[in-house]
Amino acid sequence: MTATDQTHAGTAPTLREQWRAESLESVWLRPGDWYHPAVDAVTEAVASGACASAPAYRLGEVRGAAGVGIAESLDDLAVLYSLVGREPGLDVTRALCEGWAAAMESVPAQAACMDAESGLPTVEYLGVRLAETYSTVRKHAHHAFMTHCLVLVDVAAEELPPWRRMARSAAMGRALTAALGNGHPMAALGGGAFAVLVARDWELGETVRRMRDQVNDHAARLQITELMRTPPRIWIEPLPETHDRAVDLLHHLRR
Repeated sequence: MTATDQTHAGTAPTLREQWRAESLESVWLRPGDWYHPAVDAVTEAVASGACASAPAYRLGEVRGAAGVGIAESLDDLAVLYSLVGREPGLDVTRALCEGWAAAMESVPAQAACMDAESGLPTVEYLGVRLAETYSTVRKHAHHAFMTHCLVLVDVAAEELPPWRRMARSAAMGRALTAALGNGHPMAALGGGAFAVLVARDWELGETVRRMRDQVNDHAARLQITELMRTPPRIWIEPLPETHDRAVDLLHHLRR
């Protein structure tokens, strides 16, 4: 073993523990399922400066099989690279996404209220939240189309390969959550489009600005600016008079 190899053998375990601690502190949701032997292979490649594409693909497979979302998987990988002062690059990002997608293809389809790629609720779930909004507003003798609206965000620039689409969706899920907070009524519409239910009040303009800034920021962090419409197209869509028509609108906007 050369002196360089000995240095790498010593630094990889240390880097792995730093990665784990930082990831659990900042982006990872369930501490008990972070470690897998695939983590060691990625850490060793990054510590030695070797190509990390193959181990990243395996890590993506492991994360997908464990039910970890693509956004969380990408955030976790970014934490590792930030510790060594580098960016993962498109080749490693692509490998992770393709491994994740391969694992998801082998998992039986499940009825769920979350979109796996973006980590955001589905259109059906947003429809339920709309029903709550219409009902609550009506109890106060108001109309939902006067108190609320949909903000539509479209970042699609072109037809993308699956791994690039997943990276874009992951960035958007993180961006909209960062702008508005967890649990805010929103949904992935597919094809790079997203819908958010917001109050029609004096803060509406600031809300739209915050969303635009977060979309641009997360695209830059994941180095996928070229995969997205620049600037993102964001517009306000008035709510129809009834909930049924609002649901019809969502399905019309769906891609």
